[in-house]
Amino acid sequence: MGSDRGMPSGSWLVVGLGNPGPTYQRHRHNIGYLVVEELARRAGGRFAAPRGMRAEVLQTRIGPLGTGAVGADAEPMVLMKSRTYMNETGGPVAQLAAYHKVAPERVIAIHDELDLEPGVLRLKLGGGDNGHNGLKSIRKSLGTGDFHRVRFGIGRPPGRQAPADFVLSDFPAAQRADLAVDIDRAADAVESLINDGLAAAQNRYNG
Repeated sequence: MGSDRGMPSGSWLVVGLGNPGPTYQRHRHNIGYLVVEELARRAGGRFAAPRGMRAEVLQTRIGPLGTGAVGADAEPMVLMKSRTYMNETGGPVAQLAAYHKVAPERVIAIHDELDLEPGVLRLKLGGGDNGHNGLKSIRKSLGTGDFHRVRFGIGRPPGRQAPADFVLSDFPAAQRADLAVDIDRAADAVESLINDGLAAAQNRYNG
């Protein structure tokens, strides 16, 4: 588990990046929400909005048998969807990280990535923001960029469509069957990152 690999002990905080509300629900920019919702489904739990927290939260555990595992080798895991817009995500992330005593190295942010083909995953620790406002906000609020990222490829916009319009649009119907498989694989990648470590998860899932 994480503490056996020299990482700080304590809870994991898995952050699905997106915008709240039904208008944005199926947008490309909300892929992080969709992945943490799959993890919540695996845990058999529901998100709740704790008083004073600007986020929807589900506390569960993770072990070798996956999300929702029990037993001595299962570690605490907090799943989170911010109730703020993307560019203000960092405040709720820092608040929850402080409350649950989560070190930055045990924060995992799941986000859309224009520079990867649809469905391609890249797992990494640290790095730049690449113009992503959610990552920029988390970096600012945590005071470091040394948190894990699961980058979920959405591809580049067609023709001359502006990237901002592209990310704030729904996945096309033709992609939705593949999308369900890709979301499931991204959730697997998060579990592998926690259970097996970054290097092993990268070897298995990085496209």
